[in-house]
Amino acid sequence: MKKWQDKESLKELLCHLVEFPSITGSDAEIAISEFIHMKLNDLQYFKDHPLDLQIHPTSDGRKFVTGLIRNGNSSETVILISHFDVVDVEDYGEFKNLAFRPKELTAEYMTIKNDLPEGVQDDLKSGEWLFGRGSMDMKAGLALQMSMMEKASLGEFDGNILLLTVPDEEANSTGMMEAVEVLLEMSQTHGLHYKACLNSEPIFTRYPGDTNQYVYTGSIGKLLPGFLCYGMETHVGEPFSGINANYMVSELTRELELNTDFCEVIEGEVTPPPTNLMQKDLKEEYSVQIPHVAVTLFNMMTMERSINDINKDLLAIANKVAGRIEKQLNERAVSFNQWESFDPIDNKISVFTYQELLEKAIEQYGEAEIVRRQAYIAGSYRLIGDRDLSTRIVFDLASLCKEEGPMIVLFYSPPFYPAVSSRENPFIKQVVGEMIEYAKNQHNVVLKNQHYFAGLSDLSFTSLSQPVEGLIPLFRNMPLYQNGYHFPLDELQQLKIPVMNLGPLGRDPHRWTERLNIDYSFGAFHDILGTAIHKLLK
Repeated sequence: MKKWQDKESLKELLCHLVEFPSITGSDAEIAISEFIHMKLNDLQYFKDHPLDLQIHPTSDGRKFVTGLIRNGNSSETVILISHFDVVDVEDYGEFKNLAFRPKELTAEYMTIKNDLPEGVQDDLKSGEWLFGRGSMDMKAGLALQMSMMEKASLGEFDGNILLLTVPDEEANSTGMMEAVEVLLEMSQTHGLHYKACLNSEPIFTRYPGDTNQYVYTGSIGKLLPGFLCYGMETHVGEPFSGINANYMVSELTRELELNTDFCEVIEGEVTPPPTNLMQKDLKEEYSVQIPHVAVTLFNMMTMERSINDINKDLLAIANKVAGRIEKQLNERAVSFNQWESFDPIDNKISVFTYQELLEKAIEQYGEAEIVRRQAYIAGSYRLIGDRDLSTRIVFDLASLCKEEGPMIVLFYSPPFYPAVSSRENPFIKQVVGEMIEYAKNQHNVVLKNQHYFAGLSDLSFTSLSQPVEGLIPLFRNMPLYQNGYHFPLDELQQLKIPVMNLGPLGRDPHRWTERLNIDYSFGAFHDILGTAIHKLLK
């Protein structure tokens, strides 16, 4: 008897998956990996081939699952990747207790449908949608891929299917990055040729009200540049004797927030402009000393632009802002001089990269001492998270080199997602063209080709589009690189797997109205996904 091949059984599987509150970093994130392993182990194929289904530990105690179903002696293999972690549920407010109970949550929303946003009301009335955290992003994709594994176990595909489902996609992609080495090992051990990596992240809208359905041939990249501003301390009663770091970071944020000069356009697709993700001073308690150290970090999306060019532009912004701060401080000191006569302090602000500041610190204190200090910080403050840990390391260097201040220091924090694209790959272009035609002819579904999946995905860790030397400005200026943050650089140079994303239809990811269209996703799309795998294995 087939387990997951019809709409109702797939809905039940999805509900079981959603019922695990697998928020990134939680115990349930580990528990769901064991549940997935258990469910797949019910397939007769894995009863007969138990070594082909494995659960792998990550370095931080989480787990990812691989399942390989081989068809005869073929080496041709399609990888199906997915993630099973989800974001937090604080946004659900009074419905938080139902966020992981999709049937009950959907029923509850029905009782208050007239109070919900208009688009949500329409979907509730149709009866085709299921609500709940992870219903769209991306446990529906995982359920569908488990269904494809069942098909593979019944010999329905002319080739091998390798399922890889991982934790931590919503934060740092630790699961996928550590799985890269396993993919390489499996290709060598089993003689696998990876024809394509197929992700099933759901369709993401490109703009409010977008109703298009997409098939993607790549995934957007992400950088997290930060600026540590080291000003000059003073008492609030003598503000012109120092430089407030909060003022410094606010000027940087004003310059970079939604700055469209950083948007990249590829064949009509455009990256979102940078936006601030963290801005704060580093004072640990209230006092009447001005904040003299602060940090601001930005989300920056990339497609094909080189990191070297981005790094140069960020430094140009920092130098521009430094000059503006100097000018404004001088003007305001002159204005205040009408009441109090004094000589303004030297407001010259230096701009450094992290690497430049590191070299200055090593020159003064020796490499052994700097390595010791950074190891101590990394070991003592690991629990504060990669962003704050990066900031603390830069802060320590700036404190050691405070005679170089006031200063702005450009650095990068994890996570880093390389942009990846198969838009020029003839094989992927052919399959996408055939799928667009198939979806239209067989299901009257219009799929549009988009080169880059804009929601970020683990496809970023299936190959490396940029030459290694192009990444030097990033890794040299990332305090945690090889100091608690491992990026699988060598492994990605070896993988070079063509990519594609074809996923179900949902709405409002990461919002309390997150939902999945059950009728399409487990109906027509179930067939479309299976057909795509057939074509990828040709």
